[in-house]
Amino acid sequence: MPQEQLQKILDKCKTSNPGCDLELIERAYNFAEEVHRGQKRLSGEPYIIHCLAAAEIIADLKIDSKTLAATLLHDVLDDGDDDKTIMEERERKLEKEFGKEIATLVKSVTKIGKIKYHGVERAVENLCKMFLAIAEDIRVILIKFADRLHNMRTLAAQPPEKQKRIALETLEIFAPLADRLGIGRIKGELEDLSFQYLMPGEYFWLVNQVHDQFEERERYLERITPDLKKELLKENIKPLQIFWRAKHYHSLYRKLKRYEMNLNRIYDLVALRIIVPTIEDCYATLGVIHKIWRPLPGRIKDYIALPKPNGYQSLHTTVFSQGGKITEIQIRTLQMHEEAERGIAAHWYYNEQKGLGTYIKRIFVPAPEKELKWIKQMQEWQKEMRESPEEFFQSLKIDFFKNRIFIFTPQGDVIDLPEGATPVDFAFHIHSEVGVHCQGARVDGKMVALDTSLQNGQVVEIITQKNARPSRDWLKFVRTHQAKDRIRQWLTRHQEKLSGIKETEEEVKKETPKQEPLRPISRPRVLKPIAEVAGDAKITTTLAKCCQPQPPQPIRGYITLNQRITVHRANCHNLAKIKDNSRLVDVRWKAE
Repeated sequence: MPQEQLQKILDKCKTSNPGCDLELIERAYNFAEEVHRGQKRLSGEPYIIHCLAAAEIIADLKIDSKTLAATLLHDVLDDGDDDKTIMEERERKLEKEFGKEIATLVKSVTKIGKIKYHGVERAVENLCKMFLAIAEDIRVILIKFADRLHNMRTLAAQPPEKQKRIALETLEIFAPLADRLGIGRIKGELEDLSFQYLMPGEYFWLVNQVHDQFEERERYLERITPDLKKELLKENIKPLQIFWRAKHYHSLYRKLKRYEMNLNRIYDLVALRIIVPTIEDCYATLGVIHKIWRPLPGRIKDYIALPKPNGYQSLHTTVFSQGGKITEIQIRTLQMHEEAERGIAAHWYYNEQKGLGTYIKRIFVPAPEKELKWIKQMQEWQKEMRESPEEFFQSLKIDFFKNRIFIFTPQGDVIDLPEGATPVDFAFHIHSEVGVHCQGARVDGKMVALDTSLQNGQVVEIITQKNARPSRDWLKFVRTHQAKDRIRQWLTRHQEKLSGIKETEEEVKKETPKQEPLRPISRPRVLKPIAEVAGDAKITTTLAKCCQPQPPQPIRGYITLNQRITVHRANCHNLAKIKDNSRLVDVRWKAE
């Protein structure tokens, strides 16, 4: 069986990568087989089967022969042998047999170790090692993905407690990382396998619910495809492929939770994909589809003009197709499809192929600067880390592993932020000075509170004022590490200036031990109702004389012509006459 698996890998290499060094792959297999001879996995199968399975995943990603060899060898320095002398001798032999480049890849994969949720400090330490390894050579994480994916496929052999731990770290670390690197094929499978072990009840319920619908949708798409192809050919568009793909279970479950578990509201349960030769053909195909089938309003997404943060490009449209059936259609070029499936691996493969015959061999393959800019950001974090490991880990998951949103500046520039980011996060992303002097924000032309969660595609304008300053309260709602760090830096820098204020705060605490500390003021306290703009206590407000609002009555704010905020009762008759809703803002009574 191992020999058959090896031959399968070699055949894939011949087809996808003509320059592949087959002899090197066979030598790597023989070396690994000798080291692992007699070793068994918990499932009872020979250990070399795992190495071959991981190598087959790498072959499917069409990576170079050295990466394939390193994948076959990825466990030879970590086979459980505690004898240091034996391991050092094996390391020397590995470098002598396969050269420094492959030996370095194997050592880097071994060094990463396993991320175990036995403590946040250990998890952060291992993550930092992993990011450093990715920055040095992107192939290290590709080998790690292959190793983890096969381990997840065979997770049933592990005891239940270990199944849950491995599934959790896969869902929280490896799947999001595969997503950031654009490797949709691996990301989707890792999520589904984790979902099966972490939420087995929900997983099997969903599988049973959608099984028949998957089959019905596939039959329907098979029926409409010939007519669609005919219409495209009439316009001289020659599609390379037309096929469909079913939505991954974990992704489907997340979407169902947003739609009250109503399957009838999921239009991309099985989506139709059209692969065409050029970008021009993509847009021409979209035009043909909209000519024959009516598009669903608000459901056209142009990820070609505006790619996702992980590089994903495609046109998406949802239409009322034959018989009024709502269908999602995705249109892309062959290169876009390759990159959507293989992500960063596709970039590396194209670079390797372009250089056949003249390619300069290097010991390290640096991570592409454009695609992996976020890794450099992570390394900068590490250098200036002021947070506890717990805070750092949470920040890391939010900034790098959560879903991303696109926000536009008024000039049309695109800012990439994590889901749930606020105008303050946006301001600090633009520039530290913009964040420091941020006083308010307009989203799609309307004033909003600074703690508002931004939505994909919104246009945000930051209103600054020279005298405006960060508030400690901002730390309660900002999402990005960059914003938190800059706010803390500013507060620390100005600590000496505020030392007098601190003393006043301490006095107030002594006087009112059971109350929240009051903000120090330099003038006598005025005992009258005070309202503030939600999310920003610095904007001055005035109580309207027409309705004289009093706590705890519901209130709304109105921006006057001289840019002041007047606070009215929510049911004020004067407020009801206002036609320009962009002048209305959310306000609330101050707790004190």
